[in-house]
Amino acid sequence: MKDMAKERVLITGGAAGIGAACAARCEADGYEAVVIDRVGDGIIADLSDTEATAAALARALEGGPITRLINNVGVVVPNDAEHQSLEELERAWALNVRCAQQCMQALLPGMKAAGFGRIVNMSSRAALGKELRTAYSATKAALIGMTRVWALELGAFGVTANAIGPGPIRTELFDRANPPGAARTEAIINAVPVKRVGTPDDVAHAASYLLDARSGFVTGQVLYVCGGMTVGVAGV
Repeated sequence: MKDMAKERVLITGGAAGIGAACAARCEADGYEAVVIDRVGDGIIADLSDTEATAAALARALEGGPITRLINNVGVVVPNDAEHQSLEELERAWALNVRCAQQCMQALLPGMKAAGFGRIVNMSSRAALGKELRTAYSATKAALIGMTRVWALELGAFGVTANAIGPGPIRTELFDRANPPGAARTEAIINAVPVKRVGTPDDVAHAASYLLDARSGFVTGQVLYVCGGMTVGVAGV
């Protein structure tokens, strides 16, 4: 039986990869993780669909307000700039940006009523620019812009908003695209100052800090979890 006294965290796309690691870390930190994803044991929904997202959020809030949010769900639609289709761009926008806005707006009344809220938006190092990522980079950069605006507008209500920019993270999807031991994979590792790719737990640890009640003086920031790859690339 779930302990309803636990503070809850909503995690979109929390059934696998970084999202699953964030959900596990939230549980370990003493929160109740509420997951919305297309698969898994949580609330099942296609978050690329506005109405399905609204229904899933209504169900998540049936147990009361949720004052912590990890906007993690996203999609990568690789293509070169010349051939990136409008359909791909719209798909990336729906999951990477629109869904985050919709989730924030659904949870915000409860956060304002509590005088407390923590929002963590999962951006990407690709927001700084990456080949074959026009739609992905654009939407992840948009998420950073939204994070900064939310920080300015919501701070007076005790709500912080921050973003995480993961670099190469070893997930199942990463390993399929970059098999261990392959020359391309070794090139990626060699480009990382700490000489390894990250793990989902590395990102979850960063999210844990930003979700903490003691992190209330940190807002509007982007925390790159990238092994140092953004050094010399991101602005000071």
